[in-house]
Amino acid sequence: MKLIVAVIRKEKLNDVLTSLFENDVHGITVSHVQGHGGETEKVETYRGLTVKMELVEKIRLDIAVTDPFVERTVKSILKSARTGEVGDGKVFVLPIEKAYRIRTGEEDAEAVTPILSTM
Repeated sequence: MKLIVAVIRKEKLNDVLTSLFENDVHGITVSHVQGHGGETEKVETYRGLTVKMELVEKIRLDIAVTDPFVERTVKSILKSARTGEVGDGKVFVLPIEKAYRIRTGEEDAEAVTPILSTM
């Protein structure tokens, strides 16, 4: 099992989510974050004061997947989040030591596998 953490541009969120869902990747946590990477710094004037804006608003995706889903998840994010400009983001793949589904107590692969609705 792996935890895939992706930091992407805000405007690419819908493209990335669409691509992930098309590739049967579910169980995604989305967070609004701020960060600084390779983007050039902006300087803005606010109430007569010059302020250097160093943090940029981004989206963070946390996706826990079983090993067979790692490659398709990463490729899906890379393809759909890329603009070719500085600031497109990063993808990190981290090992998961243990996972539990709170509702059922399922562990590991069973805990990160989506539950199909019977409705």
